[in-house]
Amino acid sequence: MAFRATPGRTPPGPGPGVPSASFSSPQPAMAAPGGIEEEDEEEPAEIHLCVLWSSGYLGIAYYDTSDSTIHFMPDAPDHESLKLLQRVLDEINPQSVVTSAKQDEAMTQFLGKLASQEHREPKRPEIILLPSVDFGPEISKQRLLSGNYSFISESMTATEKILFLSSIIPFDCVLTVRALGGLLKFLSRRRVGVELEDYSVGVPILGFKKFVLTHLVSIDQDTYSVLQIFKSESHPSVYKVASGLKEGLSLFGILNRCRCRWGQKLLRLWFTRPTRELRELNSRLDVIEFFLMPQNLDMAQMMHRLLSHIKNVPLILKRMKLSHTKVSDWQVLYKTVYSALGLRDACRSLPQSIQLFRDITQEFSDDLHHIASLIGKVDFEESLAENRFTVLPNIDPEIDAKKRRLMGLPSFLTEVAQKELENLDSCIPSCSVIYIPLIGFLLSIPRLSFMVEASDFEIEGLDFMFLSEDKLHYRSARTKELDALLGDLHCEIRDQEMLLMHQLQCQVLARAPVLTRVLDLASRLDVLLALASAARDYGYSRPHYSPCIQGVRIKNGRHPLMELCARTFVPNSTDCGGDQGRVKVITGPNSSGKSIYLKQVGLITFMALVGSFVPAEEAEIGVIDAIFTRIHSCESISLGLSTFMIDLNQVAKAVNNATEHSLVLIDEFGKGTNSVDGLALLTAVLRHWLALGPSCPHIFVATNFLSLVQLQLLPQGPLVQYLTMETCEDGNDLVFFYQLCHGVASASHASYTAAQAGLPDPLIARGKEVSDSIRSGKPVKPMHELVRRTQMENCQALVDKFLKLDLEDPSLDLDIFISQEVLPAATTIL
Repeated sequence: MAFRATPGRTPPGPGPGVPSASFSSPQPAMAAPGGIEEEDEEEPAEIHLCVLWSSGYLGIAYYDTSDSTIHFMPDAPDHESLKLLQRVLDEINPQSVVTSAKQDEAMTQFLGKLASQEHREPKRPEIILLPSVDFGPEISKQRLLSGNYSFISESMTATEKILFLSSIIPFDCVLTVRALGGLLKFLSRRRVGVELEDYSVGVPILGFKKFVLTHLVSIDQDTYSVLQIFKSESHPSVYKVASGLKEGLSLFGILNRCRCRWGQKLLRLWFTRPTRELRELNSRLDVIEFFLMPQNLDMAQMMHRLLSHIKNVPLILKRMKLSHTKVSDWQVLYKTVYSALGLRDACRSLPQSIQLFRDITQEFSDDLHHIASLIGKVDFEESLAENRFTVLPNIDPEIDAKKRRLMGLPSFLTEVAQKELENLDSCIPSCSVIYIPLIGFLLSIPRLSFMVEASDFEIEGLDFMFLSEDKLHYRSARTKELDALLGDLHCEIRDQEMLLMHQLQCQVLARAPVLTRVLDLASRLDVLLALASAARDYGYSRPHYSPCIQGVRIKNGRHPLMELCARTFVPNSTDCGGDQGRVKVITGPNSSGKSIYLKQVGLITFMALVGSFVPAEEAEIGVIDAIFTRIHSCESISLGLSTFMIDLNQVAKAVNNATEHSLVLIDEFGKGTNSVDGLALLTAVLRHWLALGPSCPHIFVATNFLSLVQLQLLPQGPLVQYLTMETCEDGNDLVFFYQLCHGVASASHASYTAAQAGLPDPLIARGKEVSDSIRSGKPVKPMHELVRRTQMENCQALVDKFLKLDLEDPSLDLDIFISQEVLPAATTIL
């Protein structure tokens, strides 16, 4: 920035010279017009997990760079196979796994297997071993208590800090405390997220959060894939292919109507953590049911608009902690806080019997007003223009005085320049007095023609400073006086405003827990509004939970994805409660809807377990602890397994882990090998479960192995129920009703499906002929018509060769012709 005031002498010739004053400053880079409304692109999130296992208990803690928060799980029992740890790893996909170098043999073997998984998705984590001394109970506790946390006020005494942390961290869980201590040691050594910062800058930690997995329903990745709960696709735009994948047609895709990024993140978290906690599920359904009432539609839409202004608060707080705050961050935080206050005011008028509304009313405290008033001191328009932090007038009297003095400089400097010009040699036509930040006030005169060498620049009474663009710059007695009188105004203003910004940052960071809680509750509200919107548009109903029944009961259920793709959809009911019909064997022609029905049962159950309304007239969900599937073969070259081996692995998971409260969906198992062996394996698996009696899982099996029923391979009894998809033969056509009914299919009608696929009629007829022969136990006869046609074609070819012979050709040797052409052809014909 430079202030310039320039009076001019009267030049020879007509017309007087007019003194002029000008103000000029280099223009800073302006922010993009949409930069305020759009959030900055986040860096890819990294998760670093620390785990300890001892005496059958597991201690877990991990750090998430996306929100700079440490999550911990209180000491939890785990088997030597470490199934709980495997589930945590599958869910969070950590970048690194930190543990003690001194470990139990079971943990050593587990980590060895984890490190050897070359094809783990998305990639195998880095295994980091720290000395066991870093996980000592006392040193870990001291490391936790002495940490520098931005959410703890600096005014707290040591005792108050201990009491505050004790209310968050379970210090009685020794393994958890040791895992937290080891994680803090790793973060400080690796300097996660602050690798390029000064060493005095620590890793930002914006909070501690507890997570538990005790009430969660177990669902593996194969089930998520085959039920299309998630489905990633490459982005169709060539400009966004490198940025990652987009969500395809999936359950998450049709239900995700969240307006803020953290709402989407929470919805995905709920999908990966379906729960059996009835209180939590009913609290979600209460909110959805409230917003589905017609009189509350306007309120829902207004809240959705406010939620679109809830931005990435953890990223902003992290930047504040590192002193990297941008002007746009302040404006985004300002809009977020005011939107949160709008949500609080709206929730105050809603029924306080609903837990979420009560929490928002109480926990969106007056601290938000205080934060808004702090941020209200920022002059956003001027800050964007100057590309730096500036404050509004009447905030700091000293800054206001200096700014007034700075703004009055042009006219003042014009007067000073006029006086300087009077004292200069008459050959100098004009001069100006300028102000340059960090340098001060200077006298500037134009370079004259005789000023060639450096010695020519010397002027009595002036100190030469530098030459720039044919302008000579000097210090005079008056400019030195101005420096002493006014100082470096611009830099002083910037310094004072930066100091004020730092004070504001400290006050905002001191209230970080309030902002974090705002984000938690706002994202929860966002998710439930999204689920309510989907339920309204698709005609979903509220499920009911009954711990007294086992299994599920669904009246007129629909497949949530298929009903959006098909012109008409036939609903079907399901009843697998109690001890009746725990194993349902479903037969029916190909393409009659068996697979869709299985997926429909799985999806409706899953939606109920995440607290969503479901596509059914009524749904009653009993105690479900896991969902297992063997529906589609998830083939992959990288796995190095055959299709049948993959199918066996999926069934083995269900056989080894399913309990009496598990839901098992099996579609066409055994088709990947010899039909007799496949049928035998399917029968053996079902008889294994039936032998458990009332402890048998809830099993739905779709199969075309009609021999399973015809040969009565399964024991008769109330546990087995046979169902089929209703069809009707109309001449040569087969009419599908897609309606489930009691009974057994008489045939698979594969020939009809083959005709629909476009196979030639002769092939279909031959296939049906062979199938009928095998089914009736008769030998398969060769195709006589095809043999006769082949013989006639060979005879005609031999005749054609004879007719082409030139018997008058002296070089013709009939013996050779007969031996090479006639005899082989005759042998083929015969």
